[in-house]
Amino acid sequence: MATYAKLLNGLTDLGIHKMQEHLDYYIDLVNKGQKSFSDALEELIDIEKKNNQLRAENACVKTANFPFIKTLDDFEFDFQPGINRKEMLELGNLGFIDRKENILFVGSSGVGKTHLATAIGIACARARYSTYFISFESLMTQLKKALLENRLEARMKFFAKYKVLIIDEIGYMPIDTDSANLFFQLIAKRYEKHCTLITTNMPFSKWGEIFGSPTLANAVLDRLLHHSQVISIKGPSYRLKEKRAFMETQAEE
Repeated sequence: MATYAKLLNGLTDLGIHKMQEHLDYYIDLVNKGQKSFSDALEELIDIEKKNNQLRAENACVKTANFPFIKTLDDFEFDFQPGINRKEMLELGNLGFIDRKENILFVGSSGVGKTHLATAIGIACARARYSTYFISFESLMTQLKKALLENRLEARMKFFAKYKVLIIDEIGYMPIDTDSANLFFQLIAKRYEKHCTLITTNMPFSKWGEIFGSPTLANAVLDRLLHHSQVISIKGPSYRLKEKRAFMETQAEE
């Protein structure tokens, strides 16, 4: 009994927690002659390794700043038939990262752009690629604040370092000249080095209105689109779908 207690304490000291949960079960199998000691130990080690991998994946997802946790399995492709399911699943295989391709989701509000970008981002984070999600508005606020506080270089490095940077909701409001120039600098730093995922409700032809300069907008798009996949989504809004379902339920009552 003392030996068993020392074993448990040793596992605790080493931070080996999952193995402890299954220890009694495997000791019982060994004692009954249903499993050899070496096989039991190998399986316990495998359990601990898988648990450590899962914890690491969850930590990467947590630090990526996602607005919610949704995967491609959660996406209602039947409701949005304009989206190529096979194409989305292929993006989920993450080959675009090695190719340093950008992905741009273009479509009106509520069609699932953020869900898809987040789902792919979560797949990246779980594969242990450094990933970060931020709204366009928050990104601009942070960069402008850093500029005023004379720490722009450090903040640029922060956003430029990620293998996958997801910038959500470009186009919901125009930005000033300083913000437009800062965004161009960031995209230029990431160009042909890392992948950037963009969601936007504005067609590229109208990006000049967002940035206040067709020339600057073209310079940004030139770098984003050079190595990229563009996913254009035309379909109904999920939000309106939920609203209609709610109203129908209320009417039935």
